[in-house]
Amino acid sequence: MSQLNYEQAKKRVRELKIFYGHFIFYILVNIMLFIINVMSSPGSWWFIYPLFGWGLGILVHVTCTYVFSIFSRWGSGWEERKIKELLSKDR
Repeated sequence: MSQLNYEQAKKRVRELKIFYGHFIFYILVNIMLFIINVMSSPGSWWFIYPLFGWGLGILVHVTCTYVFSIFSRWGSGWEERKIKELLSKDR
């Protein structure tokens, strides 16, 4: 495996690790907020506001991690050619 492919794979693993950490933290914090909500004011469901607000942030993160990464893989050949072009101009 070439160094470039290894670096791309390493970057992808880092992106996935960050996303998984964000998602697990989202789940744990919102479970805690639900418990606090039930114990403090059982008739009011205020925990849904941070759940949905932060959920939108998770949705954006999913889009950036999975959808846009597919598009970036399509352009990896272009990226490599552009890097070589820029490096040759500097010489």
